[in-house]
Amino acid sequence: MLKKVPMRALISVSDKTGIVDLAKELHALGVGLISTGGTAKLLADQGLPVTEVAEVTGFPEMLDGRVKTLHPKVHGGLLARRDTPEHMAALKAHNIDTIDLLIVNLYPFEATVAKPGCTLADAIENIDIGGPAMVRSAAKNWKDVGIVTDASQYPAVLDELKADGKLSDKLRFALSVAAFNRISQYDGAISNYLSSVNFEAEKLSENYVPECAQFSGQFNAQYVKVQDLRYGENSHQQAAWYRDLAPAAGSLATGVQLQGKELSYNNIADADAAWECVKSFDTGANGDPSQFAACVIVKHANPCGVAVGANPLEAYSKALQTDPTSAFGGIIAFNRPVDKAAAEAVSKQFVEVLMAPDFSTEALQVFKSKVNVRLMKIALPANYGQVRNALETKRVGSGLLLQSADHHELALADLKIVTLKQPTPEELNDLLFAWKVAKFVKSNAIVFCKNGMTMGVGAGQMSRLDSARIASIKAEAAKLGLQNTVVASDAFFPFRDGLDVVVDAGATCVAQPGGSMRDQEVIDAANEHGVAMVFTGVRHFRH
Repeated sequence: MLKKVPMRALISVSDKTGIVDLAKELHALGVGLISTGGTAKLLADQGLPVTEVAEVTGFPEMLDGRVKTLHPKVHGGLLARRDTPEHMAALKAHNIDTIDLLIVNLYPFEATVAKPGCTLADAIENIDIGGPAMVRSAAKNWKDVGIVTDASQYPAVLDELKADGKLSDKLRFALSVAAFNRISQYDGAISNYLSSVNFEAEKLSENYVPECAQFSGQFNAQYVKVQDLRYGENSHQQAAWYRDLAPAAGSLATGVQLQGKELSYNNIADADAAWECVKSFDTGANGDPSQFAACVIVKHANPCGVAVGANPLEAYSKALQTDPTSAFGGIIAFNRPVDKAAAEAVSKQFVEVLMAPDFSTEALQVFKSKVNVRLMKIALPANYGQVRNALETKRVGSGLLLQSADHHELALADLKIVTLKQPTPEELNDLLFAWKVAKFVKSNAIVFCKNGMTMGVGAGQMSRLDSARIASIKAEAAKLGLQNTVVASDAFFPFRDGLDVVVDAGATCVAQPGGSMRDQEVIDAANEHGVAMVFTGVRHFRH
């Protein structure tokens, strides 16, 4: 038989998921129920004895529900310290009873403004006032009051009440922290929305749908800590990993580490670079994603080998050929589940992190003895190529740079052929492949490709000419011939010398954005060499 719990709970929820079952459990424990409006009606319809807040305060809900809990008999019951005689005497003098448990979730402001065509009136009406006020009162008085702000917390609360007849200090404090976090998120969302509205008074009406700036006047961002890290980029720096409040499906933050050492700061940064790159290969021949696998090998934030193949083993074998020296100790990502054959090939190399949508039982067995290898499983949604971060940030001194993420995808129709020689169909396919890779290579980026694999990558140089030379040198070191390759340059060639280097190395077709004052000089050089060149009309700087 359950021990009766002498407490009162105030329930006021917008999202009523699981609330009836929770209320029934609380009632069975002997907890007195107080509630508001629609929640009170719902509970009463289920046969539960519930006291309307209006009966507690002596005032009816007012102003279309805008005022219902903003009253001393609510906030006094929440804020009074039970260990302070003066507080308890004040409650007695004013006939106020304590409230020991508050269960609140807020008006759905974030969901409302996310809807297309949301009016300013709808947005304003979904700004909760009484809810956050009660949450703050209860959270401040956490030593005496349990504050529940999410349905996921219901089981833990019930478990402790059933076991001990009360909530532990540890749980009440954790609930308080979660409550203040929720209020911060809620207020941040309101601030972001309202400071993005381009207000036009002459258009005000109930149906007024305001134009909203892409970047709000104040940017409020909230992240949840995933884990503390051993150190940052270097051992003398401290670090932690945080994720978005609602991470996108198929993003690195949704991954599950299956084995291996703890991820480091650099592991995570490089893993994200590899994962975002491999996700860009989401369609195979004739648009069928089942017709090829992609493999990306990253070292120090740059792809050092990328390839597609009929299966993970073929893709990995081709990617490794590009730069086996740099691949040592690299980060490897697949866009298809890793099978035994691919696992056996990868296990022969020193690898820091291996990521894939899944691993076969046999593949996991291969790595069982490689206890330090970090295996990460990241489930991919069907449209994984389109699931990306909407914004990118970069911290600068006392400030933040914010931009829309570079999700531009190049299609054959976007290419402008500017030379006398026309690219072959095979070259055009390789150009699209090379362009995908170049987007993930640090500027200045030069990428040689052929037959769905990188042949040489030049990255992060101050001079595009040096990047072109390095890409050639790396291909030579890997004993890969660059004859009849294609080249992607992430930005225009400012002079013809960069083009001369890649053509002398063996390239027969080049893709670049165009837009230089010397475009014609570079086009003339391409015609002089007898190679094809296309302009993409867009660049892909990556700093």
